Amino acid sequence: MDAIGTDAGNAVMPLMAGDQSEATARDGSFDSAPSSRPRPLVLHLINGEHFSGAERVQQLLGQRLPEYGFRAEFACLKPGRFRQCSGLPGELIHDFPMHSRADLRVATRLIEFTARSGVELMHAHTPRTALIAATVSLRLGLPWVYHVHSPTLWDSTRRWINRFNHAVEWVSLRRCTHLITVSRSLRRYMLRRGMSRQRITVVPNGVPAIDPIDAAARQNQRQWRLGLIALMRPRKGVEVALTALQQLRQRGHAVSLDLIGGFETAKYRAHIEAMIHALQIREHVNLQGFAQDVGACLRELDVLLLPSLFGEGMPMVVLEALSAGVPVVATRVEGTPEVVRHGREGRLAVPGSATSLAAEVAEVLASRQRWMAMSHAAVERHRECFSDQHMARGVARVYHEVLHASAVR
Repeated sequence: MDAIGTDAGNAVMPLMAGDQSEATARDGSFDSAPSSRPRPLVLHLINGEHFSGAERVQQLLGQRLPEYGFRAEFACLKPGRFRQCSGLPGELIHDFPMHSRADLRVATRLIEFTARSGVELMHAHTPRTALIAATVSLRLGLPWVYHVHSPTLWDSTRRWINRFNHAVEWVSLRRCTHLITVSRSLRRYMLRRGMSRQRITVVPNGVPAIDPIDAAARQNQRQWRLGLIALMRPRKGVEVALTALQQLRQRGHAVSLDLIGGFETAKYRAHIEAMIHALQIREHVNLQGFAQDVGACLRELDVLLLPSLFGEGMPMVVLEALSAGVPVVATRVEGTPEVVRHGREGRLAVPGSATSLAAEVAEVLASRQRWMAMSHAAVERHRECFSDQHMARGVARVYHEVLHASAVR
């Protein structure tokens, strides 16, 4: 199961080798499970502490998978925002808190729950949940899928945690039935780690359509509003964005920056606030905090910034910006260039370089007409390649293949 469909626009389409043709994937045809048969139950093992990109994927799969023949429920090993923010019915979300990384007692409770509930397939999303899925699978013989959202070795700036998670993931995946990567770059990453080609399928992330902005209504607007939407942490390049804002202001651009999202730690927030004060840009930066309605926030922006240093599989917020018709200025890291084509839906900068980021933003600000063209191209890009239906259909194909292979063994 190793086929990847591509087109001239560099989109990645979800395909299964030896089963689905490229034409079938593109025309949207897909046979859901017959309504007379009970839908197989898939238990998603997630962290659940935050609600950012990976949790958004999990939320959308919970909403969409029933359309493609599967029931989805969720086991949260670090209960938190997912239950509060996903909007999924409470009875679909189950809390199995781990009290530490080494607390494997939760596996016993999950084994009992999984056997009692009739779970047919598990779907893990993090190294922590992969370890538990592998343990449950060993006991019950259930197949399980692992969703690779980002490269574990450089998922954060804390190297020892990255290495620990990398080791946990590596040991756990020896028993994994199949892997889903959200981008081709992550597929290459997993291949370099020695994973079999036959065990990897690329399923790009996707998001629902958002009512796009009226770009024409802003054609005479002089002020520009930039936004960075993320769980604020060092690898997101917040410092780069602030320095770039200062450079743009010094060059005479009428521009402001919204930081939309919570901070990973209070210490990091204090660091960012001190930097804003030191750069003397306080009146041009708005710290909005966590926002549940990302679409509403995006429609207020002219440009989305995502100056990540590393660690982006396929950023959900970039897909949401495309859907809303908001051009994107991001960095050339991992899966982002597979979504944003330089000069078409936005611009791509050098990671870690505030000068490069400022230059690429300035290119967008130089012409409202060019910005309008990017806005229209962004909406089309989302509709053609990155809808939540595309994503759910691709994941459902993987499920069908895994369950079929498990049944014939």
